[in-house]
Amino acid sequence: MDLDHEAILQTFLAETEENLAAVEEALVELENRPDDEEALGIIFRAAHTLKGDATSFGFHDVSGLAHSIEDVLDRLRDRALPVTSELVTTLLGCVDVLRKIVPASARGEDIGDILPESRALVAALDAFLEERDSPAEGPIDQRSGLEKAPVLRSRKRTLRIETEKLDRMLNLVTEIAIARGRLEQVIESSDGRDARSVIETHRSADGLYRDLQDLIMRARMVPIEATFRSYIRVVRDLATLSGKLVRLEIDAQGVEIDTRIAEHLRDPLTHMIRNAIDHGIEPPDERVAAGKEPSGTLSLRARHEAGSIIVRVSDDGAGLNRAKIAARATALQLAPDPSALPDHELFRFIFEPGFSTAPEVGAISGRGIGMDVVRKNVEDVRGSLRIDSSPGHGTQIAIRLPLTLALIDGFAVGVGGETYVIPIDAVRECVELPAECRAKPEGHGVINLRGQALPYVELRSLLELPSDAPERQSVVVVHYDGGRAGLVVDALYGESQTVIKPLGKLFQGVAGVSGSAIMSDGRVALILDVPALLRKIDAGTGDAIEPPEAMDDAAWDERA
Repeated sequence: MDLDHEAILQTFLAETEENLAAVEEALVELENRPDDEEALGIIFRAAHTLKGDATSFGFHDVSGLAHSIEDVLDRLRDRALPVTSELVTTLLGCVDVLRKIVPASARGEDIGDILPESRALVAALDAFLEERDSPAEGPIDQRSGLEKAPVLRSRKRTLRIETEKLDRMLNLVTEIAIARGRLEQVIESSDGRDARSVIETHRSADGLYRDLQDLIMRARMVPIEATFRSYIRVVRDLATLSGKLVRLEIDAQGVEIDTRIAEHLRDPLTHMIRNAIDHGIEPPDERVAAGKEPSGTLSLRARHEAGSIIVRVSDDGAGLNRAKIAARATALQLAPDPSALPDHELFRFIFEPGFSTAPEVGAISGRGIGMDVVRKNVEDVRGSLRIDSSPGHGTQIAIRLPLTLALIDGFAVGVGGETYVIPIDAVRECVELPAECRAKPEGHGVINLRGQALPYVELRSLLELPSDAPERQSVVVVHYDGGRAGLVVDALYGESQTVIKPLGKLFQGVAGVSGSAIMSDGRVALILDVPALLRKIDAGTGDAIEPPEAMDDAAWDERA
């Protein structure tokens, strides 16, 4: 296959996936509003485009299925065929088959195992045509489906760029940053000769570097609304499977997110949507009895807030059951007395592995897997979770995410001659380690921080570094999800922005390390995973990572 043909084929595959996603969304819209001509037109135009492109490539099984879809759309346009859930389900099945058969045909693979499903769908569509109702009253628009179909909503001009190319560009930015840092050191150590011109050159290079960095970062961003809209079909199918009525609301216009974060967000969103429909939103009769609308509402919202992106998944269902969660937490021995915990601490237990209050396993959920995956995937992209719920009114899960995974605003520290980076949004403050707490053989303890107990651990001990501790050390107070602890370090290097590098095989799977970075002086630093470190401290020291609690002198003496 020559390069030009291969490039055209890849474009066809990408455009087909975009068209199928648009068809999927329009079909769900058509099911809710059978008179929506715009939705019908979008489906018609996409099917016609797919039929023509597939024919030009010689993918006759694809064009045949697309042709059958067009025949049904013609009857829908003429009002000779009603829009029913059964018909929409069959057309959605066609979308699923096309998603399998198009890539397989493009790769030249045997599609024999897909053809029976495709032919069964063609037969089902033919059956709908044979049983069509009489034409509805009213004039029939004699224009063809293509003439009547509105043009797809105008989109901004886009250029498909492989993520690997962006990563290579970002690596180049890293090299520029290192050279920039070295130039800055030369300037600082110069004896003043030609200093002005060197400084001006440095400032000019610095401006170009930041412009290039900003441009690359913007190229990595994708609209999060597109990710949300991909769940329109999922919500429809899950609601049908559970016998419930669910309406999906989306509010994320203008919010963009790093493409890698968007990929990591798909599984968490799927699990949260499943739980909301299965456990949260009630059946229609129960909702009516409770004074609610028969149809439940599931909302996906996103907005920028203080340098982060906040994604909220909420429903107007029954809310979380405190008693059941506390009983399950007691059975799993997650806390001495779960029922005494405040809501935000008790509800966090649903993210523990194997945690489920469902009495039996259902078709959608109930095995106790899923929500722990939500927490892991969110933490993998340096995000955090908060859950709020009100009995009878619903549940909301808020996910705070960084704007990008390519850069990190970090606080650099030194331990044992090595440099480590702590994400700046996890750092609360830095204090000197009290003299009486230094060189403890166990490597951890509790300090009195302005009348509040703060569990701490030596980073040297946590990372099992062999070197001896210096005479003076500092405590970096870190926080996450309402808890806080102290990390004892040898040196504080300050705040800086660095490009994140993936971990090599040597460090993959190491608890407490999430990535690496190259500092401005060329040194390689490991980026610390604060949530993992806090859990490790909680498990290893026996001093629970809890919200700060004021202590009087007697209580402090007893704790110490």
